[in-house]
Amino acid sequence: MSNHLQTNYKKMRKIRIFEHISLDGVIEHDGDYTYGAWTTPYRSPAGAAILLEAYGPNFDLLLARHTYDIFSGFWPTAGDFPMANAINAATKYIVTHRPDSLEWGPVQHLGGDVIAAVRDLKSTDGPNLIVVGSSTLTSVLLDQGLADEVVLITYPVLLGRGKRLLSDSIDARELAFVDSKTTPTGLFINTYRHVGPLKS
Repeated sequence: MSNHLQTNYKKMRKIRIFEHISLDGVIEHDGDYTYGAWTTPYRSPAGAAILLEAYGPNFDLLLARHTYDIFSGFWPTAGDFPMANAINAATKYIVTHRPDSLEWGPVQHLGGDVIAAVRDLKSTDGPNLIVVGSSTLTSVLLDQGLADEVVLITYPVLLGRGKRLLSDSIDARELAFVDSKTTPTGLFINTYRHVGPLKS
């Protein structure tokens, strides 16, 4: 590559979707929330370290407003440990109609045209963008071809009912297997590259 091309080459940020999911594809149990804490028994310091390694050494967050509100009620006071420190330090890019009430920072809202804003954000210099939760946003990112990787943290449970990973309106997508890790409590952390629409 010539010096001229090297000077003008800009590496795009990757959008990496992380979802905690049951074996039957549920990411959030609904109903009476009897099993609302279904992920808790499988948490461990070793598992948290593996997940943080999967996030990468530097990252920003791309979140829908509901997930941002949940995170902002927990992470700022979670304590001094690597996962909390990394999440609190990350810039949060938020899809919201209420930008004036974003208090947990560093934070920026993406405005009304989310697709255009995300395309622009991907083209800026900076660390990769991690999406956690935010299932409606996840479906949009995949459907628009904006997501680069999907990382599924799969739990050895069957929940039966609840919110699924993707909306029913999304077109079929093809993924390519990249990597798999396990935690001491039996979680599988599987990474897939987003290829594109599934060929018929």
